[in-house]
Amino acid sequence: MATNFFGLKKSSSSGALNAMEGDGFEYSLGPPDSGFSIFLADRTKKIHFIRHAEGFHNVATKETGSNDCLLRGDEPASAHPLYDSRLTAKGIAQSEALRTHLASRPSGARSFTAFDLVVVSPLTRTCETALHVFGQPREPGKPAFLDQKDAPKNSPEYASGVKVAPPRFLVREECRERWGHYVCDGRRSITEIAAEFPGFDFSEMVHDEDVFYSDARESDEHCCDRAVRFLQWLNSRPEKCIAVVTHSSFLRHLFGQFGETLKADDRDDLQRLAGNCELRSVLLCSHGVKDGQKVDPLMPPPANPSTVRMGSVYEKPLSM
Repeated sequence: MATNFFGLKKSSSSGALNAMEGDGFEYSLGPPDSGFSIFLADRTKKIHFIRHAEGFHNVATKETGSNDCLLRGDEPASAHPLYDSRLTAKGIAQSEALRTHLASRPSGARSFTAFDLVVVSPLTRTCETALHVFGQPREPGKPAFLDQKDAPKNSPEYASGVKVAPPRFLVREECRERWGHYVCDGRRSITEIAAEFPGFDFSEMVHDEDVFYSDARESDEHCCDRAVRFLQWLNSRPEKCIAVVTHSSFLRHLFGQFGETLKADDRDDLQRLAGNCELRSVLLCSHGVKDGQKVDPLMPPPANPSTVRMGSVYEKPLSM
């Protein structure tokens, strides 16, 4: 049974690649060697993945030529100046350039690209990127008809007085960067981050402190697994056009599991390392086998069971 570069197994019967072994999610569809797949339109949605813009940690690794500058040394990771790294001035400019591009990028019947929802990793650099790309989000719980804004300037819709509701920003732990080892991939507490980004919806975050970060790097297998579970969660959403602001290694672990049946150029475009503030748009197609299944919140891997034996707290009653 063949495998791809993440070690995922191909079906012995069809040659299709299983995203997770035994999950029934095979995506080599259609007649053998037809080169086509057909999906019901109701089972598809557009997902626009965006890697965060340039952060100070990106500059540091370029200047030093290695990732050693991202190690915590003898101090706590949270004390390192590149912990949960922020955007540089160049990164902010990259984000604003993407905003300008989206304002003139046709989508559907509009002359610009509008989004129903923006999903954001809880790290600071992704929150900053989302804010500079999309502007202020719609307040959590506020209906779209009560928060109408002008269409992008210089667009035909703007000239016609068309109003557009800004998207909600929903923060999800599942699309954060592969955690551990490097200080840039830890995050501050949600209490602190939410105070800096008050319009973001943090209601689906489970943990205030970063319970995932440690000196050990998250395994490839675990990152691949949560990436596919994140797709399952996206598929459960009612929105049809979703932006996801995330990270390069997470995207590599996600896209590296797909594309084996594509022609080489398309596969390379899908699986290559994403640049800072790069937009990569895909059509997510559900096969229906996962629809309706509950997606549990992301939890940290279980700790090793304790081997310390504790004495009983029971005390024998005193004789009277």
